[in-house]
Amino acid sequence: MYEFDMGYGDIIGIDEAGRGPLAGPVVAAAVKIRKYVKEFDMINDSKKLSEKKRELLFDVIIENCHVGVGIITEKDIDKYNILNATFMGMRSAIEDIVEEGVNFENALIDGNHKIREYNGKQTPIIKGDSKSLAIAAASIIAKVTRDRIMGKYEKVYPGYGFGKHKGYGTKEHREAILEKGACKCHRKTFLGNILKPTLF
Repeated sequence: MYEFDMGYGDIIGIDEAGRGPLAGPVVAAAVKIRKYVKEFDMINDSKKLSEKKRELLFDVIIENCHVGVGIITEKDIDKYNILNATFMGMRSAIEDIVEEGVNFENALIDGNHKIREYNGKQTPIIKGDSKSLAIAAASIIAKVTRDRIMGKYEKVYPGYGFGKHKGYGTKEHREAILEKGACKCHRKTFLGNILKPTLF
């Protein structure tokens, strides 16, 4: 299933979670497979896995891989826009894994965009989380890390349902915004169709 990793030299996989939500950060992860274990047979695109399975695989990946994470706040998303913030997160994840002393020849990126302002060798792969084990593992790390952050926001900003919808624009979430207004973890630039700017 993941033969795509072969032939690209010594690689890391990079993916992100949280480009579309109305609240919370965007999280990127970089993963280099250190040791293959049988549990990796369960890995797939994180969006296709149950939350319980993602949590299980998160621990397996942390134990058997080199991992770097980049977290870009909702404030910086508003300042730099979501695409630039995503690239910032990916660069941060690469810096994080390099600080561990990890070397690699090529970064495989999920999607069709190269990382802006990154000069290392990189290869964008459309639907990469279904073609590369390293990218699929990165998608799980990014997703679980972000979900845990949103779980904490659930306690800090009760009434919005962050623990359930993770900041995505569900009907429940939109209704909560209309009723309560935006809180500090909302991406103000994403709320133009819901709240008037004067309510920010």
